[in-house]
Amino acid sequence: MKQHTALSAAAAALAVLAVGTPVAYATLGNGSPTASRSAPSGVAARGKAYVETRLLFGTERPDGGPDVTDQQFLAFVDEEVSPRFPRGLTIQDGRGQWRDSHGEIERERSYELILLYPATEARLRDAQIERIRNAYAQDSVARLEERTTADF
Repeated sequence: MKQHTALSAAAAALAVLAVGTPVAYATLGNGSPTASRSAPSGVAARGKAYVETRLLFGTERPDGGPDVTDQQFLAFVDEEVSPRFPRGLTIQDGRGQWRDSHGEIERERSYELILLYPATEARLRDAQIERIRNAYAQDSVARLEERTTADF
């Protein structure tokens, strides 16, 4: 009787695992863009694995000097970004805010730079992106990344 009860309990545990495991893996994903962003049923998945990196640049200077102008920012892009990403990029104007070390809310005009590159180039691009961030005249440049698929 004890053996039958133990077998029944084991079978029930396996059934729970068998049902729960695919749900858990579907929820967590396996890191591949197509696994986490599957196409609607009946639609073929398109595109290849890419990484989208967004960099957020403020325009106020840490030394209190005049704000970075559009012309200065575009010159920075021409000198630091375009040579590393000659295939293209996107720049968007923005407004940002953050709390400084004194608790004050600081607001400033900003730029969002969007870079899209094949996931196979991620290691190479990481060093290039860090050089761009370090070259900008700010205390920090925010970096956001997301794996995605792209089709051109």
